[in-house]
Amino acid sequence: MENHTSFSRRNIVKALALGSTAMLLSPDSLLAATRQKKDKLGVALVGLGYYSTDLLAPALQQTKHCYLAGIVTGTPAKAETWKSKYNIPDKNIYNYSNFDSIANNPDIDVVYVVLPPSMHREYVIRAANAGKHVFCEKPMAITAQECQDMIDACRKNKRSLAIGYRLHHEPHTKEYRRIVKEKLLGKVQQLNCAAGYRENRTDHWKQKKEMGGGVLYDMGVYAIQGARLGTGMEPIAIVSAKTSTTRPEIYKNGLDETTEATLEFPGGVLATIKTSFGENVNFMDITCEKGQIKMAPYSGYDGLNGSSPLGTIHFPYKLPFQQASQMDDDALSIMQGKPMQVPGEEGWRDIRLVQAIYQSARTGQRVSV
Repeated sequence: MENHTSFSRRNIVKALALGSTAMLLSPDSLLAATRQKKDKLGVALVGLGYYSTDLLAPALQQTKHCYLAGIVTGTPAKAETWKSKYNIPDKNIYNYSNFDSIANNPDIDVVYVVLPPSMHREYVIRAANAGKHVFCEKPMAITAQECQDMIDACRKNKRSLAIGYRLHHEPHTKEYRRIVKEKLLGKVQQLNCAAGYRENRTDHWKQKKEMGGGVLYDMGVYAIQGARLGTGMEPIAIVSAKTSTTRPEIYKNGLDETTEATLEFPGGVLATIKTSFGENVNFMDITCEKGQIKMAPYSGYDGLNGSSPLGTIHFPYKLPFQQASQMDDDALSIMQGKPMQVPGEEGWRDIRLVQAIYQSARTGQRVSV
């Protein structure tokens, strides 16, 4: 039979050892060690416009790794509608005045900022300071410096930041990127892409310069992404650019309804891009040494289609497949402690190019990036 004195001594030594270990851990580490891991992350949508209402909320009914846990809105009527439709408890409904108190809500793991671009910086930083991971819709912000501020805030608070680039997560984009990366058709020689639609609204943030309006910030990001992803390279210069409008009564004070630009990539590869709120256009042609990859459309919500000498590129799916895949991938990255597929730096790169294209259009000069 074990001596009682030795048993007690052993337990005292063990307790002291455990106590020493605990002293080395921060309060956050101790809390994390005792907190039960979640099967799904709770997402709060900030801003309940069309994209949240028609695409993100339905997608969150299909996701496996995250769910709609809360909302932030300045419109009480919307709050009531969403509360009833999605069974959202009162404690998970916020407005823009009490938003910061979301820090005290363990139901909310991720804040998804779906506001006009001019508001992205403020709410991403506030969400990060509240200890929440952040998804942010594109365009990431109005300036590259704002993007950097958002990245810095999330890094400081040890929170993940993902930009809502749905196409990075969908199979058509992955396939043409694979063909380019593996040089299955040889090196890329040139690229031509366009993304646009007829925007008939006249008083939306897209028609307000101070809110981040203009086609280049919105649809133009898809064209810029097409050039970057389709070549598999980063541009070294904006060779030329021009902006225009056929409806100056709507696109005022130099706001662009249509923008065209030529981007130069390493090795002298040129990409011409066009983006417009004046016409329906959506295609990408990637000319390689051994043939052409043709995608049309290449950036829609569904119905994407493509071809190359290697065969067709077509993966049928229905709305809101892209948004569900995007949020599931991002939630899984958080849960597994892995880097985001589309981190804040990706959004920063595009806004830096948006600014350079506008500079080239304004000055008529080549702009190095």
